[in-house]
Amino acid sequence: MTDTPSVPHPRTRLDDNFASPIRFSVLASLGEGIELDFATLREILQCGDSPLSKAIAHLQAAGYVVARKGSLGSRPRTWVHSTAAGRAAFAGHLQALREIVALGGGPAL
Repeated sequence: MTDTPSVPHPRTRLDDNFASPIRFSVLASLGEGIELDFATLREILQCGDSPLSKAIAHLQAAGYVVARKGSLGSRPRTWVHSTAAGRAAFAGHLQALREIVALGGGPAL
């Protein structure tokens, strides 16, 4: 058994809010200044209404996205955009993933 390293393993910095592939994909789709309507996001992510709605609600509760409701003509619409906190959390999550791959000697991401 070796001594515990002084630097925690990068997995400790993974954000559980991105444990779901749909939640991860939502943030990956919503870069700074990008706002997408629900239908477009559903199409991009190739998922159903219910899983996407749950993912958005989860990320909204975490403060990572904002969903605003309105209408386009007579049809109700929901638009979603990421927050600064969401983008920062996503960037940190990606960095932790890169460091995990690098520890295993894998190719740089």
